[in-house]
Amino acid sequence: MDAREEILRSVRNALATAPESDTEVPRGYRHLPPPEGLVDLFAERVEDYRATVTRSSSAEVAATIRGILGDRTGVVVPDGLGYPVDGAVPAGDLTGLELDDMRAVVTEASLGIASTGTIVLEHGPGQGRRALSLVPDVHVCLVRESQVVAGVPEAVAALDPGRPQTWISGPSATSDIELSRVEGVHGPRTLHVILVSD
Repeated sequence: MDAREEILRSVRNALATAPESDTEVPRGYRHLPPPEGLVDLFAERVEDYRATVTRSSSAEVAATIRGILGDRTGVVVPDGLGYPVDGAVPAGDLTGLELDDMRAVVTEASLGIASTGTIVLEHGPGQGRRALSLVPDVHVCLVRESQVVAGVPEAVAALDPGRPQTWISGPSATSDIELSRVEGVHGPRTLHVILVSD
């Protein structure tokens, strides 16, 4: 018997002799009421993570994307993106190596969380597969104001638990043992969030 089996056997034995409990576990998770300025709070928290927030009307999104990307080449977009991106390469079946040559990606989000400044992708139309949001060095993500929720419980309730999810709070960053911050190690070095008014 290996160590794993020995530990599991001990747990099973302890549970077999444990008394039944009528104790109710409270499940009254805190739900934040939608505060005034929810979208402003989201923008503030996103910027706290060293990401850039740009506000845009729906009609101006294409111009806003052009302004952010400039003349950058090597921009990839997922299938189903609801906005045009000049000169972009459709993600289609790009291999990992081909994706590594892309300098930027433009995606949409499933929602944004105001209290944490987090964007969440469920990788449906307009969001693409997970690698799209992790490999290119620049990620431009579109979040409609109506997609901003107050907190994590509201986000979890709104998301489909059967879909893959990527939760993003700012550009990829890590610190070494001396707390020297390095960005872009595990994902995009630069995150631009475009807040689209409905």
